[in-house]
Amino acid sequence: MTVKIGLISDVHATAEPLQEALAIFRHAGVDSVLCAGDVAGYGDELEQTVALLLGDGCKVVLGNHDLWWSERPRHESQGRVADYLRSLPTVLEFSAAGKTICMVHASPLGYLMEGIRLLDDEGVVIPQQRASWSNSLQSFAADVLVVGHTHQVFAEQLGHPLVINPGSTRFNHTCAMLTLPELRLEFLPLSGRIPLLSWNWGMEGSKGG
Repeated sequence: MTVKIGLISDVHATAEPLQEALAIFRHAGVDSVLCAGDVAGYGDELEQTVALLLGDGCKVVLGNHDLWWSERPRHESQGRVADYLRSLPTVLEFSAAGKTICMVHASPLGYLMEGIRLLDDEGVVIPQQRASWSNSLQSFAADVLVVGHTHQVFAEQLGHPLVINPGSTRFNHTCAMLTLPELRLEFLPLSGRIPLLSWNWGMEGSKGG
């Protein structure tokens, strides 16, 4: 049985690219959508963003920006959005088409902050980083590990798992689709923009959204 999974991350309270990604997934007939956290932060459309994720039944894990937002004083963080962010798990694990999938925001070593940073500023894999993370994840049990946090776009076999970062819908202008059990992956551009494989704050002036 073939299973298609849509992958997004770091949507950062910006509705338009998220809406576009979800429309792509619906058109492709995905079975589920995974979001590797950071629903909040940077953008000012958090309520619309949460509504989109809920409307499409997306499975979402907690990101560091979500935690920071939910820890604001109670009078600043009440209502459906606050309840939603506080309900997010730090880890999601499930099986599909004979494969085991795990999703965290940053990495299994530090769910919210210690991200898997593999690429240099040009989007090229740094061999030392790949070797270090391959060693760290050698005995990791899941077949697929989905992460976000670093605003980098990659799919690399690191130790046992295939590690996928679909990139930020806001900053990298990307989403991805994973087909199981083949482990076939497709990265897709968003917002009519050229995907940025490695986004950093030096690009802030030209991110366009």
